Amino acid sequence: MDLFSVIFYVFAVITLGAAGIVVFSRNIVHSAFALLFAFFGVAGIYVLLMADFLAVAQLMIYVGGILVLLIFGVMLTQRQIAVDIKTGSVQVIPALIIVSALAGTLIGMFWVTTWRSSGIQPVEPTASKIGEMLLTTYLLPFEVASVVLLVALIGAAMIARREKQT
Repeated sequence: MDLFSVIFYVFAVITLGAAGIVVFSRNIVHSAFALLFAFFGVAGIYVLLMADFLAVAQLMIYVGGILVLLIFGVMLTQRQIAVDIKTGSVQVIPALIIVSALAGTLIGMFWVTTWRSSGIQPVEPTASKIGEMLLTTYLLPFEVASVVLLVALIGAAMIARREKQT
């Protein structure tokens, strides 16, 4: 087993373990901080796959934006820090059946598929090509998406600043 395989398995264990804590933790703060490790694990797997743009986007968007916003939302909510998340056991049996069927299907597909390897190809950075395409071929959709996000941000700020009418 080479070094890259060991590093991949370390990142996979970190990601899956943290995702398990996110799902099964009864404390929302513990879940939020475990989500941080899950996001870092996914970013590490992207780095191993030589997907530099996706790794940086994962860190900037999910860790730097969404997770920080989620943690601030949890921490700034008054008197709600020690909220225990209620996990009902109503749908446990159907969920186990569906997950078992899906896992069996995926494992069966894994064993039946003939995996071909074509050797190691030279790796080229992806960020420069993506940036070039965003500013040439896909400039109009990129600008439309940025305007839509700006309008959504302004709308959210207006809704948040609206005074309560009593």
